Amino acid sequence: MAGETLEFKTEVKELLNLMIHSLYSHKEIFLRELISNASDAIDKARYEALTNGEILERCGEWKIRISADKGAGTLKVSDNGIGMTHDEVIAELGTIAHSGTREFLEQMKQAQQKDRPGLIGQFGVGFYSSFMVADRVTVVTRKATETTKKAVRWESTADGSYTVGEVEKDRPGTDVTLHLKAEEKKYLDEWEIRDVVRKYSDYIEHPVVMDIEREKVDSADKAKRIKTIEEETLNSRKAIWLKEPSEIPAEEYNDFYKHLSHDFTDPAKVIHYRAEGTSEFTALLYLPQKAPYGIMYREYKIGPMLYVKRVQIMDHCEQLLPEYLRFVKGVVDSSDLPLNVSREILQANRHIEVIKKNVTKKVLDTLAEMKKSDYDTYVSFYGQFGRILKEGIHYDVARKEQIADLLLFSSTKTEAGKFTNLDDYVKAMPAGQEEIYYILGKPDENVLQSPYLEVFRKKGYEVLCLTDDIDDIIMIDLKEYKGKKVHSAAKGDIHLDTAAETDKGKFEKLMGRMKELLKEEVKDVRLSGRLTDSACCLVADEGELDPQMEKLLKSMGQEVPSRKRILEINPQHPVFEAMQAMADQGRDDAVKEYTGLLYNQALLLEGSKIKDPVAFARSVAKLMLEGAKRP
Repeated sequence: MAGETLEFKTEVKELLNLMIHSLYSHKEIFLRELISNASDAIDKARYEALTNGEILERCGEWKIRISADKGAGTLKVSDNGIGMTHDEVIAELGTIAHSGTREFLEQMKQAQQKDRPGLIGQFGVGFYSSFMVADRVTVVTRKATETTKKAVRWESTADGSYTVGEVEKDRPGTDVTLHLKAEEKKYLDEWEIRDVVRKYSDYIEHPVVMDIEREKVDSADKAKRIKTIEEETLNSRKAIWLKEPSEIPAEEYNDFYKHLSHDFTDPAKVIHYRAEGTSEFTALLYLPQKAPYGIMYREYKIGPMLYVKRVQIMDHCEQLLPEYLRFVKGVVDSSDLPLNVSREILQANRHIEVIKKNVTKKVLDTLAEMKKSDYDTYVSFYGQFGRILKEGIHYDVARKEQIADLLLFSSTKTEAGKFTNLDDYVKAMPAGQEEIYYILGKPDENVLQSPYLEVFRKKGYEVLCLTDDIDDIIMIDLKEYKGKKVHSAAKGDIHLDTAAETDKGKFEKLMGRMKELLKEEVKDVRLSGRLTDSACCLVADEGELDPQMEKLLKSMGQEVPSRKRILEINPQHPVFEAMQAMADQGRDDAVKEYTGLLYNQALLLEGSKIKDPVAFARSVAKLMLEGAKRP
């Protein structure tokens, strides 16, 4: 075989090094991954065969074959699926084409051994798991769409390189041959193979077969026993979603979920139902317990598997679920869609839209029921997926109040580790409170002592503490809940302290001078209705982003237009009586210096940097010196 030797990409080298030199508690997942890849290859070929009958003639009956050769020490997994071309082999087996590869490898290194196998499956690098048990892997593959018998042979010992050459293969498909390490020869035993297939691949739709040697009584001579070899199917091939829910034990549901998701934990919730009417379909959906790796990446594949009359059409049908429910795993099997449906057709298909609406409602209703009847499980689930669920308020305007009912919040009145929700918040609002208030930050000492909360503490009003990076945008989009407007404690005008209004005329001239002095920094200077103890604070207008949110977006490289904010002053603070006296005495330099100090103080209180820390320190030192001179 004439061939070429190529270098693995750097990321693959690192991954293989992790595979080979780390001990895994679930090494058997290599077989699950190879069978899953073989099943995917057959699904692709079967899909192509819908419009190209020659593929079916060339491939024959769809089948995944496992062959164990104890003499040679090899285990082979073969399929008669779509196969690969020379370029596809290099792209698929020599490169990991994911933008999150670096983060994935770091997480692999840091993860506990028991968690690593789940990461392998979720990230789509299952083929490389073969090197956990093999010191050499050979792949022979022939493309099903080509008439020639020419095939590609790929081989590697995971030494940093691989060879690719040309061979012949009678049928389309792919053979993956593992030359097992001496200590891994147990995977050649029939019972071990059966156990792994039953555990991980029992629900694969295509038969996973193996030639089994048995001894039988010779029909011609009853005293003799003869050896026979018969092909046996190792998996049950049951379409679990088409069975009645009452017939399916929890263990069977859980096993199918693990097969679908490559997760090692049981799901938090199972949703299994059949819809009838304008669009008939069956859905078996799962809510996971833990967030899978990569779910926050743009490349994360969303949507359940789509089947049409038990024929798999695609692995991830993103048109079936909104993006804010991307954590949902499962299968949807429709009776109304054509078998040759394409992604383009799906985007404009009425049945798909009906299914999406139905499935979305079912998932949200299930979450609401879980929150009501299994609160502890829901709190755990929300800790994993709450941030993603919140996105629905931004993207799904029609359901935003239904989604808002599912949100959990810490607040200025909740105990550590406890939560409230918007419905309970509204029910507990005291007489006179007309709005729902929130602030960004954890309910720790920093937030609870924030000057923005002074008037709320005085009046006994609860303030929600929002801790996710997108919360400010989400609350701006929510606008109101059950007729109560949602209002940031750190934005807009707060009119809870009427005493401030009586001092407006008294300080009007002083505020005008302060505004003039700070015209490059703030858009206005006004009396505060939220401060009772602190001298001043900076606030954004209603509907604008919180300063912390602006910082986050800028750190992510997004352009955020700079907006001047408003300096609020507390007319009951003695510093303003002193400043008023300075103004009356014509001491404008003192008013100017105090104004600068107050503005910088407001910046520090909100966690922002001051522009000239040297000048600020000099002014503070000057004040300290003047104070020391007084008797």
